[in-house]
Formats: sequence, C-alpha cells, structure tokens
Amino acid sequence: MDRQRIGAIAHLDHPIAAPVAPANLDRLLLRAALPEGARVLDLGCGAGEWSLRALELVPSAVADGVDHSEHAVASAERAAAARGLSGRLSLHLMPAADFTGPELYDLVLCVGATHAFGGLKETMEAVARFVKPGGLALIGEGFWARPPGAELAEAIGTYPDLAGTVAQAESHGWRTVYAHTSDLAEWDEYEWSWTGTLARWAAANPGPEGDQALAVMREHRDLWLNGYRDKLGFVTLLLQRV
Repeated sequence: MDRQRIGAIAHLDHPIAAPVAPANLDRLLLRAALPEGARVLDLGCGAGEWSLRALELVPSAVADGVDHSEHAVASAERAAAARGLSGRLSLHLMPAADFTGPELYDLVLCVGATHAFGGLKETMEAVARFVKPGGLALIGEGFWARPPGAELAEAIGTYPDLAGTVAQAESHGWRTVYAHTSDLAEWDEYEWSWTGTLARWAAANPGPEGDQALAVMREHRDLWLNGYRDKLGFVTLLLQRV
C-alpha cells in the first residue's frame, strides 16, 4: 500500500488536513473577503476541504483543486458531489508545480503543501504567477515554536521560527494581512484524528495492509508524542500581493 493511500485514509476524519479547527478555517476564508464570482486555486488540495468551504461561503465562486494523489483527488470528488459542488470545483490530478491556469485567481491556497515547490520562498514565487494584482494567498506552513534537537530537526525538516517564517513568506512581494497560529488543542485534535483513524482502519482490515497502516501509525505517533509535540508550530498566513 503506497504512502499516498495511507495519507488519504489517515485524513478521512479530518479532511482539513492541517492542525486548524473548522471555525478557524472559516475565519481565515471570511477575512479574505472574496468578491462575487471569485476564482480560487487550491495547490495540494488533498480532499478539497479548504476550496469546498470557500465555495460554500461564496456561492458564486468557482475553484480549481490540484493534487498529485489519485486517492486525495477521488476523496475531493466524492466530497464535492455530496455537498452539491461538483459543478463549481474542477480537479486536476498532477503535481502542483506542473499546474498552469488559463486565468488569474482572486485567492490561491497552499496549506501544508509548500514541499511541492521546494519550500516556502519557492512557493510564494510560484503562487505569484497565479494571483491577480492585489490578490490573496492562504499559505499554511510549519515553524519551530521551540528549538529542536539535531535528531528531531533531521527527522522533521528545516524550519525557521515564526518571525523567520513570516519573513520568508513576504520575501517575494507579499504582505501579511492576517494569520492564524494553531494552538496545542488544534494540533492534538489533528494528530489524534490522524493516528486514530489509521488504527481503526487497520483493525477493520486485518492482513498485510492493515499491518502496514498500523506500523505507519505507530511510527508517526511516536515521532509526535516523543518528538515534535509542543515544539512544532503551524501558521496559516493570509497574504496580499503588492
């Protein structure tokens, strides 16, 4: 079983796919104050929850979602159909870095997917190609809230602190106009959902695939509980192109 499928299973009960509560997702989208007929692009859309919620909040908006995981795109298709939004969400199965849009967008989302472009600075440079003059981006990114040890940093990756993250995001002609910094409760909800959903799926699917899912869950949970919990932060930045 490939890791993309495991990730899709783990996010079944938390389609936001980031340590962000639904109320805070709505608050971020409402602060974007999208105009009537807005065009939204979701790069690394996963199950599509961010763009689907934007469509619900602005009934005249349309969106494109891009993801390289066929399992995530299939989840987004099912969610759009269940919510009556299939006609307003166009899904593209491809790496986010390969997408080229025919028109510019009012809002571009890239939450927890900056790795698709090689990092935060590179993401901001790429997103600028898709945004209308004065348009907005919602970018979700990790940062070190507390300095990690060398072993943890190697396991998780290289991140600056919050100030450094904001500086990187603003390095290509962007200005932060709002943000949400996830708290520990949001992190715990996300992680317990991620690991718990995999554990229940493994129990319902005994055999090699269930064993693999359980092994991935235990490895992830150990890294979280004994490693980055209360050290790794997450911020979702609302940025305007200037």
